[in-house]
Amino acid sequence: MSSFTCLNYHLVFSTKQRQPFIDEAWRQGLFDYISGIIRQQGGALLAAGGTPDHIHLLAAISKSVAIADSLRDTKANSSKWVHDEIPNQAQFAWQSGYGAFTVSYSALDSVRRYLASQKEHYRVRTFQEEFLALLRRHEVAFDERYVLD
Repeated sequence: MSSFTCLNYHLVFSTKQRQPFIDEAWRQGLFDYISGIIRQQGGALLAAGGTPDHIHLLAAISKSVAIADSLRDTKANSSKWVHDEIPNQAQFAWQSGYGAFTVSYSALDSVRRYLASQKEHYRVRTFQEEFLALLRRHEVAFDERYVLD
């Protein structure tokens, strides 16, 4: 029998020290570049959203790539793209950690809508509040002192 998978993830990661590096003028270019990275890994970027200090990705990840490897390569290569393509971004870097939450096929549209409304969402909730809520919703054990280092 062949192997069949449907590995969808809601991925969240922040800029280093949550600095507001990501400008709206080039955010879509960043998402397009990340889409290419994930496609080269055998996956697909299904949706993306974010603010100046973090991004959310809805991605189908290939069964042949570990999520940690996918994110390591995505973050490293997208950081290099920012340094190479965006003027005055020498300080740009991603924070070392990330959140990766599985998404069932039936919930994809809900997550897409959530990512599309990031700008409005952050008028009432900070990134820190949102990320802690995601961890709690997915029942991920954590020590709050080390979540947003």
